[in-house]
Amino acid sequence: MKLPPPKRKGTYSLEETIERRRSKRAYLPKRLSPEQISQLLWAAQGVFQRGRRTVPSAGGIYPLEIYLVTREGVSHYIPQNHELEETLHGDVLPQLVQAAAGQEFLREAPVNIIIAADDRAMEGRYGDRAERYICMEAGHAAQNIHLQAVSLGLGSAPIGAFDDQQVHSVLKLPDEHWPLYIIPVGYPAE
Repeated sequence: MKLPPPKRKGTYSLEETIERRRSKRAYLPKRLSPEQISQLLWAAQGVFQRGRRTVPSAGGIYPLEIYLVTREGVSHYIPQNHELEETLHGDVLPQLVQAAAGQEFLREAPVNIIIAADDRAMEGRYGDRAERYICMEAGHAAQNIHLQAVSLGLGSAPIGAFDDQQVHSVLKLPDEHWPLYIIPVGYPAE
């Protein structure tokens, strides 16, 4: 599914966006538009100007893989084409909640963004420092998602409490893609 082109101007200044960012763990039952989803994914790993992305990456390796989980299924974000490719059809949110220590608000969120990583290329170049660089990049991508959510009038929360193997299995991720972050995003109920 080709996504709408991202916008380059938001509602708030960067300073206002930073000030407004708070973790939100309750969401209204309202879907996100394709434009909102496009902005969130672009903020996470979008490509602009000669292949550069919205987050820095050690050596320009870009080991992160972004997945979108909705009630309809799981999709993989393809940054080079700014599109989503469905990888799993059907609602896996009950199993995702179970894999994430029973955090029910993941089921309430209209989308959950999963940041995963393929560490092979990073390890090949940086050895023992690869894990550090991947974690740094995941933090950059997550912060972009959270700030973009605020700019869109949405709420989000960083989730790290989950069983890696269970999430990997529930989402049927490729063997080399390991989950690092779950970020529920939606209209805040509070």
